[in-house]
Amino acid sequence: MAANTAEAGLEQRWRDILSAHARTMCEIDRALHPHGLGASDFEVLDILATESATEGAQCRVQNLVGRVHLSQSALSRLIGRLEKDGLVERSVCAEDRRGVWVALTVRGRELHGEVLPLQRAALARALTL
Repeated sequence: MAANTAEAGLEQRWRDILSAHARTMCEIDRALHPHGLGASDFEVLDILATESATEGAQCRVQNLVGRVHLSQSALSRLIGRLEKDGLVERSVCAEDRRGVWVALTVRGRELHGEVLPLQRAALARALTL
């Protein structure tokens, strides 16, 4: 009986985590939608802004994998959309032709700065219980 109780508690904690994640992602999506961004879009911009604080600094796409909760192909499509929107630029790594660099554009850095307070406020709303 104790094993079933422990298992039920573990299952409930897992469901609570999933619920908090879904609530938070929806809150961020609602806040950023008027700016043409979703939560995953923002996450990539935020990592790039943090990792490459200076204009023109680049980050390998491979370094984003695992930090953004998307498959590698979904991340590639997302970066393609951000590039199409003029928010990031991609380039091939000269040392390793399989590697791809990504960098924020000036427009991407400006949009990140504009929506950062909205994302943080959405986090506060969703995660403050």
